[in-house]
Amino acid sequence: MAIAWLTALKVIPWGDVIEHAPKVLSAARKLLDRTPAALPPSKDEVQERMAKTLTDLAEQNTRLVNAVEVLRVRTRILMLTTVLLGLAVLGLWLR
Repeated sequence: MAIAWLTALKVIPWGDVIEHAPKVLSAARKLLDRTPAALPPSKDEVQERMAKTLTDLAEQNTRLVNAVEVLRVRTRILMLTTVLLGLAVLGLWLR
């Protein structure tokens, strides 16, 4: 396992990493300065978010069930069509 780490450390272009480090640091500082310190959400906010999430999940589940039902009907139609075409081909072949 130590050999894999040593190989990985040898492959990394450390000159490029050191060259770009100040740019990464300044971008990180700008990002931290731009985002305000967030207060922890209150219990009511958490409950509202959970309720909204559950509502969204229930709606998605309903749409999924409806889509599965449509696919089930289409599959039955496809199976029936396949059987009818098979019988037609068999009838033409037996003539």
